Amino acid sequence: MIKGLYEAHLPVQDLKRSIEFYTSLELELAYETPKLAFFWIVKGHSWVGLWETEKAETPYHPSLRHIAFHVDREAIRNAKNWLAERGIEVRTAFGFSPEEQPLVLPNRPYAHAAVYFHDPDGNSLEFIAPLHLEGGKDFEMMSLEEWDRMQVEK
Repeated sequence: MIKGLYEAHLPVQDLKRSIEFYTSLELELAYETPKLAFFWIVKGHSWVGLWETEKAETPYHPSLRHIAFHVDREAIRNAKNWLAERGIEVRTAFGFSPEEQPLVLPNRPYAHAAVYFHDPDGNSLEFIAPLHLEGGKDFEMMSLEEWDRMQVEK
């Protein structure tokens, strides 16, 4: 029945500014009205809708105003540089500074590497790459650099 996630939505204060930002992430603008824009994440499979609203300052909670974009392992390793080239700063997440990212999330029994940043309205955005999708040992959250060292030591 369910084939995947097709769309997600975020509130924005200034749609034109947000269109520029999401275009800088190399997402393709799919549809635009005066108060709404859709960007393809994967053309024909998933997109994100940006809604211009006065309610864009809704307090952040992980269940609200957050989107994680799936990237591959090589892209996650270059994510900070890629964002910096676009003038986008990595933000502290889970106590890990931008310098310590990508970080590895222990989504037991899985592992994912992630980098966190904000859009112009403070919506939480994430690049995430699966690292280990089979049962494994428990571990604490760590930097990808630490994860790589741990994998070599095995």
